[in-house]
Formats: sequence, structure tokens, C-alpha cells
Amino acid sequence: MMDGRHELIWRKSRACATNACVEVAWSETGILVRDSKNPDGQRLAFGPEEWSAFIAALRRAELDS
Repeated sequence: MMDGRHELIWRKSRACATNACVEVAWSETGILVRDSKNPDGQRLAFGPEEWSAFIAALRRAELDS
């Protein structure tokens, strides 16, 4: 899949032992997140500041599991 002139490189955690994980790709405009079971499905898009806040909240364990 392309994003503008660049191909997206999707990554998932090394801890993912199945194909039931989320994948993340960096695009020209921000960060994209998709379900690895449905790679052609909907994606979440985060701006750089939103992504940083999201990761910080995960590290502080502020989000419900």
C-alpha cells in the first residue's frame, strides 16, 4: 500500500505470536494503525502529537485493557 509517493511499512510487536494483533505504519502525515486480521479494513490515523500522547498514556498504564 502506498502513502503518497512512499510504500507503507507495517510493523507489529515481536510479542505477537498470532495474526491477531494491531500493526502500525508511519505515513507522510502521521501514524496509522490497523487490525492484522483485516489489513484492507479501516485504519485509525494519529497525528504525531496525538500518537505521542497515546504512547505516554500506555506507558503510564492509564488506559483500560
